[in-house]
Parts: sequence; C-alpha cells; structure tokens
Amino acid sequence: MRRKKNYVEFEDDRGITRRYFHHSNGGGLVESSATVDPTAYVHASAYVDPAARVHHGARIGDGAWIDHGAVIAPAAEIGANAHIGAGAVVGSRAVIGARAQVGARARIGDGARILADDVVTQGATVEHGSTRAA
Repeated sequence: MRRKKNYVEFEDDRGITRRYFHHSNGGGLVESSATVDPTAYVHASAYVDPAARVHHGARIGDGAWIDHGAVIAPAAEIGANAHIGAGAVVGSRAVIGARAQVGARARIGDGARILADDVVTQGATVEHGSTRAA
C-alpha cells in the first residue's frame, strides 16, 4: 500500500524546493519553516511562506499570501487575496481588507484597519487604531 503525501513542493525564485503542508485549521499551505498556531485559521487557498509566524486566533482569508518572515499577531484578520510583504508585521486585532497590499518591512499597529484595495508601501508604519482607505 502506498502512503499519500501530505505536502506539496514548489521551487522558489532561487531554485530551492520548498515543502508546504496543509494547516490543520482551514487547510491552507504552510511552508515547513513557518510557525502557525493551531488555533489560527488559514483558508485552503492561502499560502504562508518560509519563516513567517501566524499567532493564535488570526484568520488568513481566501487566496491571501503571507510572505517570507512576516508576522501576523493574535486575532489579526487578513482579507481575501491580500498580500503581506516580507518581514512585515500586522498587529493584534488589525484588519487587512480584501486585495490590500502591505509592503515589505511595513508595520501595521494594533487594531488598525487597512481597507480593501489599499497599498501600504515598503517600510511604512500605520499607527495603532487608525484606518486607511485606498
């Protein structure tokens, strides 16, 4: 009897083969070096890249992409088809709208809201509790 693979392999831009596993809560693909809390929800069509961290109670939406080294704090919500750039930090209870783009090394404060289709540029800071719209 042949064992079923519980992972998917992809080759990155540098030709390195990365192994992604299905997260137990939602079924999204999580790279083996990423850390995702079991209580976080990762939609089946979402990706969490290497060295990213997703904390308890966070929700990653349909088609969202959490890039290399990004941090999603507890109870944050990432909308459908949103992209969180490499090394970015999304604070506790922050909400990132559908199709929003958060640039590399950007900082989104606790409770901040980034509305649908907005772009937070590389290295930018959005203060806690504030709201940004496209």
